[in-house]
Amino acid sequence: MARFWLILILTLPVCGAQRLLQFSAAKEGQSLPGFRASMTGEGRPGEWKIIEAEVPPVIPFNTEKAEIPRQNVLAQVSRDPTDSRFLLNILDDQEFADFTLTTRFKLVAGIVEQMAGIAFRMQNESNYFYIRASGLFNTIKFIPVVNGEIRQPVGSEIPIAKGVWHDLKIAAEGNQIRCWLDGKEAFPALSDPTYNSGKIAFWTKSDSVSYFADTLIDYKPRETLASIFVRELKERHPRLISLRIITAQTNSAPKVIASTRPDEIGQPPNQYEQDVLQNNKKYVGRDKEKKIIITTLPLHDKNGDVAAAVRFEMEPFLGQTDKNALERSGPMIKEMENRLAANRELTGLE
Repeated sequence: MARFWLILILTLPVCGAQRLLQFSAAKEGQSLPGFRASMTGEGRPGEWKIIEAEVPPVIPFNTEKAEIPRQNVLAQVSRDPTDSRFLLNILDDQEFADFTLTTRFKLVAGIVEQMAGIAFRMQNESNYFYIRASGLFNTIKFIPVVNGEIRQPVGSEIPIAKGVWHDLKIAAEGNQIRCWLDGKEAFPALSDPTYNSGKIAFWTKSDSVSYFADTLIDYKPRETLASIFVRELKERHPRLISLRIITAQTNSAPKVIASTRPDEIGQPPNQYEQDVLQNNKKYVGRDKEKKIIITTLPLHDKNGDVAAAVRFEMEPFLGQTDKNALERSGPMIKEMENRLAANRELTGLE
C-alpha cells in the first residue's frame, strides 16, 4: 500500500491549513483510506478506484511532440444509467467550514450523463451542497440538497469538453460560495446559509465515468468548544494568568483537552482535578512563590453532570479570600455552562 498518498500539512499561522489529496501517489486499484463511497438516490453503488491516466502538466509543454505524462487519478468507473443515481466518494475523517478547493477533472464517458463535481458542507447523504459540470448540457451549477430533495440549481452555460482535463476551484466563506472553471469565474458569487460546515466528497451522476486528479484544500482550522472557551476567557480577563480544561474522553482516561499552555494538552489530571471530576468538588489554592491564586471547579453539562474540571490561575487582589476567588471563577464557569448546554460536547467542533 502506498504510504504517502494522503498528506495533511498544517501551516503557520494557525488561521490557515492545507490538506493535499495526492491520488498520484496511491497504488493503482486500491481503495482509499479516509474515504467512504456512498450515494444519494437509487441505482447500483459506484465504483471508485485509483487508475492510471494521461494527465498533462498544469503548465503546458512547449514541444508539440512531447509525450503526455501518466499518473494515478481517482476514477468513478461504473455505468448504471439510473437518472436519480448521485454517487459520492466522501472524505470521511474531517469536516470543513471555510475552505478553497482546487482540483482537476475529466469527463471520460457517459450516455445519460457526463458529469463531475464536488459535494461540500455535507451533513449526511441527504443534506449537502454540490457544484457539478455537465459535458452533455455544457452547464456548471450550484445545487443544494435538503432532506434528499434537490433544490433550485443556480449556474450558467459554459462549454465543457469531454475527454480533456478541466481546472475546478470552489471557495466557501461564511454563506458566500464562489466557483471558477478553467481559471474563469463560472457564475456570480452566491449566498446560501443552509449549511455552514461539513464533509467534502467527489461527485458524479448516473452513468458518468469521471476522473479526478490531485486535489488541494486550503481551509481555516475549526476549534473545539473547549479551545474556544480557553482563548476567549483569556482574552477578556487580563488578571487570568492561565486556565485549562480537563475531561474524560470516551473509553480513555481523563486528560487536559484545552489549555493556555499548549504543552499541557494531553496530560493527566492532578489529584484535585481528579477529585473535581469524580466527586463534584471545588478547590482553592495559592502558590506564594508565583504569587497566584488557583481555583479548580466543576463544569456541568445541561443534565447537571460533571463534564469537566476547569483550573484557573489568577493574579490575586489585595485581601483576596478563598470565597472571593470562587466568586471570581463562578461567572466564567457559568458562561461556559450556558454555551455548553446550547452546544455540543466540549470536544465538538465549532
